Amino acid sequence: MYGKAFAPEYQGALTTLSVNSSLTDVLAAGTEQLQAAERAGQHDEAARSGLAVAEAHRRLGQVGDADRAWKASYHAAREAGDTAAMAWALWSGGTLARQRGAFPLARRLLQLAADLGERGGDIVVRGYSLAGLAETGRIQGDYEAVHRLHEQLLAEARRRGEARHTVWALEGIAQIHRNTGSYDTAYALFEEAAEIAARADDRRGHAWALRGLADIVSVRDGDAERALALLSEAEATCRAMKLSSALAYNHKMRGNVLYRAGRYAEARDLYEQALAEFRAMSEPRGEALSRLGLAKSRARLGRDRAETAAELAELAGVLERIGLRHAREMVARAQEEFCAVEDAENPAGHGVVGAGAVAVR
Repeated sequence: MYGKAFAPEYQGALTTLSVNSSLTDVLAAGTEQLQAAERAGQHDEAARSGLAVAEAHRRLGQVGDADRAWKASYHAAREAGDTAAMAWALWSGGTLARQRGAFPLARRLLQLAADLGERGGDIVVRGYSLAGLAETGRIQGDYEAVHRLHEQLLAEARRRGEARHTVWALEGIAQIHRNTGSYDTAYALFEEAAEIAARADDRRGHAWALRGLADIVSVRDGDAERALALLSEAEATCRAMKLSSALAYNHKMRGNVLYRAGRYAEARDLYEQALAEFRAMSEPRGEALSRLGLAKSRARLGRDRAETAAELAELAGVLERIGLRHAREMVARAQEEFCAVEDAENPAGHGVVGAGAVAVR
């Protein structure tokens, strides 16, 4: 049903690159081809090789370089009169904007990319751009608005037999079910995504699916050791492909698993590691979620309640400004759990009923 996964963002002379190519290899090959195209005055090739450069920088967490690269790709595509290449550059820019927490900009760029993709007759960039819009809404917690779009894109990907996009859609729908408490449905969807990704040799998609499975195994089954094993398998892929963002989210999820298991000191250390990684790549969503996990771990380890309250209040304001509604609700639950008036003998919230079940996604 599904063929081998491919990377449509690797275009022009770079189509020989694999979806599993190391990002450092992609960056080196893309930069070499881009420079050659610029010397030859080939705007169309500069646009397409520049797209690969932009995506490699973005996934490596090199935000400033990624921003310059997608804009240069767009200008080269416009010089060449290549509408589809313009759409791909805007898709890259919109994806970067979402990664940086600039959600209104992400929506504008991704919608423009979808429109240009349709005008240029490139159904793949149109689909990727609509997927980007769906993911933006999902990350912000607007599940009702984007669930149908996720399902629509899943149906289109299945119809075309496009494994990588099918895996993405399955994982997005699974995350919505997970965040709304439908753990069994979420598990089945993550499991299907992992199976399709494995058969199609989509190592990136497989790593994300394993992370999702680990989350469900931890929160639903309370099986920390199996969850940690799944995360270790995913981490090996992240390291081999130099997937900086995925690796940071893997470490944050490892913190979640340890926290739920009551291993608060270990969780604190993982959240600190993830926080440093997210800050290095200027990814505010991951940074905020790591800060939340860190604050909760420190509270469990006896941190002063007033300090915990102050940090959670600040974090709530950050999430309000970014527009992450679902994460803001998680902070509100943490505030209720750790900052409410409690028995003087229980200042850090130890033994609160249901405390360990609060998820840090």
